[in-house]
Amino acid sequence: MHSHGHGELAGGRRRRAVVLLTAILAPLAVLTLVGLLLLWPGGEQVSDASSGTAGRTLSHPEATVQTVAPYECPAPGQRTGPEAGPRMVTCATVQARLETGPERDGIVTVEVPAESYRSGLEVGDRIKVVRVFNHQTGPAMYAFYDYARTVPIGILAAVFALLVIAVARMRGLKALIGLGFAYLVIVKFMLPALLVGESGLLVGLVGASAIMFVVLYLAHGFSARTTTALAGTLFGLLATAGLGLWAASAAHLTGLGDSDGISLAVYSGQIDLSGIVLCGIIVAGLGVLNDVTITQSSAVWELHELAPERSARQLFASAMRIGRDHIASTVYTIAFAYAGAALPIMLLINAYDRPVLAVLTSAQIAEEIVRTLVASIGLVLAIPLTTGVAVAVVKAVGGARASAPGSRDDDGDGRVAGAVPAEPVGGQPG
Repeated sequence: MHSHGHGELAGGRRRRAVVLLTAILAPLAVLTLVGLLLLWPGGEQVSDASSGTAGRTLSHPEATVQTVAPYECPAPGQRTGPEAGPRMVTCATVQARLETGPERDGIVTVEVPAESYRSGLEVGDRIKVVRVFNHQTGPAMYAFYDYARTVPIGILAAVFALLVIAVARMRGLKALIGLGFAYLVIVKFMLPALLVGESGLLVGLVGASAIMFVVLYLAHGFSARTTTALAGTLFGLLATAGLGLWAASAAHLTGLGDSDGISLAVYSGQIDLSGIVLCGIIVAGLGVLNDVTITQSSAVWELHELAPERSARQLFASAMRIGRDHIASTVYTIAFAYAGAALPIMLLINAYDRPVLAVLTSAQIAEEIVRTLVASIGLVLAIPLTTGVAVAVVKAVGGARASAPGSRDDDGDGRVAGAVPAEPVGGQPG
């Protein structure tokens, strides 16, 4: 009788935990779906926004280099005094056969700037050219745009995918599928929606939430610990969005800090550049948020399974010690990732000997600093919340019941995910 009553009590606690998590996440899932439906741009909207300057179309066909003719040209952006002659560098005139586009198999002549030629341009290389066609003046004009990098990037992507699957097995495969879904959401929803002038805040929140709902469950399975991590992730996204909205306004981030923003402003008058900055802030925190929340949720479950008698307060304290270590390492990760990406800008700072504070608050650098700091604050706030929710849920459902009944872990070893070895009643050998 006692065992039967204890089972009913445990079942009631599990039901309450499930109801609580559902009450939190179900409205957010509905809002995400409604947001996708309302913000999804129609084909005509995207076509109008992509038309560019009236009467002119742009495309980027690929071409194969046929001949390379180097020549000396003045260095761009140099300072010349009254007595100093121009500093000369090597540029090149290139003839290339078009591989794609309306004039496929035609030969075009383009000028390659010194910084691109210096990387080792040779006959047989694949390049991208920009094709400008004016419907009023007639023949298309071509100019060098960039190198075509499909083959080397494709090789790296294939090696990455094979290694992920080889090491992480089914979980790695599911993670790659989730990554593909995230790519589709960004390319098919977020970018077109921003292009037609939708709110960057709403597009970022809706797109990021849709990605997280799918990729977390896909990679880690339907379980209480995954649902807990999702709740923490969505909270972190909301915190990041709110703080980013304030920071973008307070710091007057216009999105015009680099040539890309200026090009977008010229390309389409509908685009909200400040909204794009805000959307970028939200997306920038996705990967790290996913990392820290799933780690904290898993840590709580593992700690509970090692010592089920531990109180909720003790469990929270132990998990937060792991969380603090994770915060410290993540701060370094974010900072060094930005430092590596911003190395050319940092070199310019050193070359021009400008005051560091003046450079850090300039438009180009300030956007990256705000994006990094806001994303970091969001993940720091998400850790204690995820830990608290995980402790409450694991105490309600128990470590061995965290996963769906009969579910197997992603490594395919037949073990129930989150289960602990069975012990005889009373803990004595049977």
